[in-house]
Amino acid sequence: MRNQLREKIIRVCNDKIAQKGETVGLSFYAFFANKNDDPELLMEAAEWWIRKHQLDHFVKAVKIRSMVEQGQ
Repeated sequence: MRNQLREKIIRVCNDKIAQKGETVGLSFYAFFANKNDDPELLMEAAEWWIRKHQLDHFVKAVKIRSMVEQGQ
């Protein structure tokens, strides 16, 4: 995973946790605007989420942040 995506995921997770608490769930779409302005980055996130880790559609933000921080 490139650093740009890693930093974005951690930032979004931190923001969502601060807003809604530690039980908030996210999908990989949470890291992108409704407008698909970076399809390569979106596909990289989808590959990491779906193919590599086989995560459910919604996963707790604290879990995602932890996985990314640990380099998974």
